Amino acid sequence: MTTIRSTMLRAFALLLLAAMVSGCGFKLRGSDGQFNMPFKSIALGFALTSPLGTELKRNLRAVGTEVVDDPAKAEALFEVLGETRGKSILSLNAQGRVREYLLTYTLVFRVRDRSGAELLPPTDISLKRSITFNERQVLANESEEALLYRDMQTDLVQQILRRLAAIKPV
Repeated sequence: MTTIRSTMLRAFALLLLAAMVSGCGFKLRGSDGQFNMPFKSIALGFALTSPLGTELKRNLRAVGTEVVDDPAKAEALFEVLGETRGKSILSLNAQGRVREYLLTYTLVFRVRDRSGAELLPPTDISLKRSITFNERQVLANESEEALLYRDMQTDLVQQILRRLAAIKPV
């Protein structure tokens, strides 16, 4: 009888705590995925075929920022100073064969305004992921590698959006 009562008391306490937290307006910062950009239009310095540029363009349009092709018509200019993907050996097995690779994706960029003033100095975002390698499953390893690069690309876009939203208007 007492165990049922204590269980019901704990359940009631948890329910009361959940109601209080949800009723106070608590929300993780940035958890809604909305960003307020300090500019209305931006020109991106990516190649037309860049998958990262395409995904960034799509995300910027989703938050209400116009992406223009002509830098003279943009309030901000996103300049890509360097974009590199890398793959290096992380570990070897007892026979000296590769057991793990380290995948890296690095982007260096800066943001200027229409007059050329620097809104965001050269910024380096570098992401790393490790991947195990099995020589008997080469196709699966290639697919996993492509998936990890895609994941890093999505992560890069979110980090870029956060940095762009943090720019203080001049």
